Amino acid sequence: MSLPDKNASDILTPAITGTTMLILVQLVSRSFIFAANQMILRNLSPSILGIAAQLDLFLSSILYFSRESIRSAVQRQPLYTPGHSTAADKDGVSSRQSQARRKALAVSSQSIVNMSYLGIGMGIVTATIFSAFYLYFASHEVSKMPYYHMSVAATVIASVVELGSEPFFVVIQQHMLYSKRAAVEICAAFFKSLVTCGISIWGVKFDYNLGPLPFALGYLSYALATFCGYFLVARQQSSDWHFSLFPSRIGPSDDSTYLCGRFPWRLITLSANVFLQSVIKHLLTQGDSMILAAMTSLQEQGIYSLASNYGGLLARVLFQPIEENSRAIFSSLLNSKAGNGQEANITSAKAHLVSVARGYMMITALVIPLGPAFAPKLLHILGGRRWIVPEVDGLFALYCYYIPFLAFNGIGEAFVSSTAKPSELRKQSAYMALFSACFALAAYLFLSMGGLGARGLVYVNIVNMCVRIIWSFSFIRKHLRRYKMDIFWVDFAPRVPTNVAGATVAVLLSNTELRENAHGELISLALAVFYVLLVLYFERDYITFYYVKVHQILKCRMRSKIKQVKAD
Repeated sequence: MSLPDKNASDILTPAITGTTMLILVQLVSRSFIFAANQMILRNLSPSILGIAAQLDLFLSSILYFSRESIRSAVQRQPLYTPGHSTAADKDGVSSRQSQARRKALAVSSQSIVNMSYLGIGMGIVTATIFSAFYLYFASHEVSKMPYYHMSVAATVIASVVELGSEPFFVVIQQHMLYSKRAAVEICAAFFKSLVTCGISIWGVKFDYNLGPLPFALGYLSYALATFCGYFLVARQQSSDWHFSLFPSRIGPSDDSTYLCGRFPWRLITLSANVFLQSVIKHLLTQGDSMILAAMTSLQEQGIYSLASNYGGLLARVLFQPIEENSRAIFSSLLNSKAGNGQEANITSAKAHLVSVARGYMMITALVIPLGPAFAPKLLHILGGRRWIVPEVDGLFALYCYYIPFLAFNGIGEAFVSSTAKPSELRKQSAYMALFSACFALAAYLFLSMGGLGARGLVYVNIVNMCVRIIWSFSFIRKHLRRYKMDIFWVDFAPRVPTNVAGATVAVLLSNTELRENAHGELISLALAVFYVLLVLYFERDYITFYYVKVHQILKCRMRSKIKQVKAD
């Protein structure tokens, strides 16, 4: 199926490649981390894993509060299609117009570079405040852990270094240099895994208790690797398009368009509107980890961290890259001043949303029936006897039901954050406060009254995601109706035979007697394989359609690259 117009095609074509590359990054990097974890997990106590989870929350909170609102804002900076001057010359555009386009791109790039330095300043302040609070309020069990203070210091340095790479990252993202970004992040993930695993094994070999220090040094190595890699890539772009990687003046200091002649007021205003929303969103997203850190022991935190890391592997490898790239697609399509092509852009955005949601439904149809039965068995193979605990098995099985909610919330909020006006963002912040109240109420019911522990946190997160998904898709429908469009459940729901087969398999696999011996395990495995093939058969039209579509887009992109090489 051909795309509605050239503008949408120019945006979606590199975006398809970008999604593939980002998924590859997550797949390879998580493979490195997974391999490293397997080498140290059998010798790792739940308490150490619990502190590592706290450090990860500490690092992600500093990064999120410092850069997320600015990243969301700079994604709305007008994006010019690749090959600006070449395309202009082919169309017979004058040299003066071509130079004007190059200058506009340089201004656009300089604007986002300047904005990213605001995030670095915020990060230094945030890291200082957070580290002081974390050290002051740390429990005695945590603070007495070997190398705890050194680990916190290394994590703070890692956060500042990683924020220092933000000017380079935004350039790479705006210019859609996905393959180069993938190379940098894969190398950084390998370096992180190597450092974490190597130091941990060294400590075990010489019977030296390093506490959480290997994880903190792993964060620092990742930050240094991304800083160096992003810089090398962005430096080439700045040289080609004549802009600076340092804060530089764009307009006069008294210009109403720029603050101090450097920072676009439009992006500053948008960042400010997004900031409060991003704070509440982070509290909702990481609320389970925060509650766990405040109310449970390190051992319980370690068990939940294990379930979250392994259970959320699919979300990090697949859903996160799709969400990130979808946000860029929606921002480009729905914020471009395309004039008569605006309706075509809306149609393309809706088509992309529906295709992603349909794909998520297929994944849900596989995860819900099969995950609870096979996830605990997989953990027994990977984690060793230390982690064979009924509580962990039940938590892993329950976490499988949470994964689809993560997926749909991510794509829904990607659309909202890319299209909402400042007034709508302020309204969303108010709704986020309501979501926080729902989260707190659910936490009280499941944890305080129900006493469900880590399992209760999964229930709390499911309630939290349900509320956010309902609001996001209500916003999407309202936005589409402005253009006389709409989106319905049937647009992306699985076929009826898929639902029937899924329900049947779920009931059969829930019978524990079926898996009591090796013979029963083989029957369960055969049933699972048969069900997967059945789903692929029932959904063959969808799979074939999008396979052909992606193949055509990539083929067109390859042809354009060949033509460009011949022209050069």
